[in-house]
Amino acid sequence: MVPKRWAKRAVTRNAIKRQIYTVSADFEPRLSTRAHVVRLRASFDRAQFVSATSDVLKAAVRAELQQLFSRVAPSIAA
Repeated sequence: MVPKRWAKRAVTRNAIKRQIYTVSADFEPRLSTRAHVVRLRASFDRAQFVSATSDVLKAAVRAELQQLFSRVAPSIAA
C-alpha cells in the first residue's frame, strides 16, 4: 500500500509499487504461501528524490525492500 500522503505523485507511487513487485518476485521461493502486505509508512522527500523515476529513488526503495524481505523470508539453506 502506497498512500497519497507519503507519495504525492502517482508516478512515484507506481514506481514504488513496481519495485515491490520486483523484489517480492526475487524472494518468492523463500516466502511462505500467504498474503504479505508491504505498506509505505514514511514519505520520500521530493527535495532528495526530485524525479519519481530516478535511479536514486529506485535504489533507495529496493534497498529498503530487500532488507525488509530478508528479515521476513527464511534462508533457503535453513
